[in-house]
Amino acid sequence: MLRRGLNLAVEWSVLDRSPKIKTLSGERRRERVISPEEEACYLAAAPEPLASIASVLADTGMRPEECFRLCWEQVTWVNGRNGTILITRGKTAAARRVIPMTLRVRNVLETRWNETGKQQDGWIWPAPTRSGHIEPSSLRKQHAKTFKTLDEEAAIRQQKAIRPFVLYSLRHTFLTRLGQSGCDVWTLARIAGHSSITVSSRYVHPSEDAVFTAMSRLGGHKTGHTGNGTPGVGEPRRLTQ
Repeated sequence: MLRRGLNLAVEWSVLDRSPKIKTLSGERRRERVISPEEEACYLAAAPEPLASIASVLADTGMRPEECFRLCWEQVTWVNGRNGTILITRGKTAAARRVIPMTLRVRNVLETRWNETGKQQDGWIWPAPTRSGHIEPSSLRKQHAKTFKTLDEEAAIRQQKAIRPFVLYSLRHTFLTRLGQSGCDVWTLARIAGHSSITVSSRYVHPSEDAVFTAMSRLGGHKTGHTGNGTPGVGEPRRLTQ
């Protein structure tokens, strides 16, 4: 926000130039895309409840704070193929949305639901904090310990260690994968809870095949012929001598 304000000040000739804004190291790592191999290694080394929370983040694209605040009454087991999760609040009004559960997310939540006696309400991730649910500080030690374990395992195997990331990177990874799958920007914005497609457009990069497929859906290529050899709409008649 500060960078944007300063850039506008330059644009409006209030300032001659915008000073350089340095971000915290954690902010830089938010944009990191985690590979499937890195994700599998991380989840295998992560203890509970970190492993379960990370799995949900990786398959829903929720913001970490949205996941931490989840209650059982927000989970519907019968909607869609595997059930849905209702996000009731977030950074903006667009944050309120319904997210379909993947099979992995359903298995994670259903296992936890059964372990807690099939509660109908209450926090999904309760913790002895002021809010009553897990906070970023609750997982900080587990998260750091997971990377320490991965570093030790990599050293034993003489392999390259996984570069650390923050939990928010799982959201960025999910949205990147969603964009690469061919998801349109409007759908991606709805799933992500973005208030504007400007942010969502960063994740959508249509391939050449996707462009041709989209054009073919218009059916315009079928208007050139009538089937009896007579030029159709949009096809020029040939001149004959």
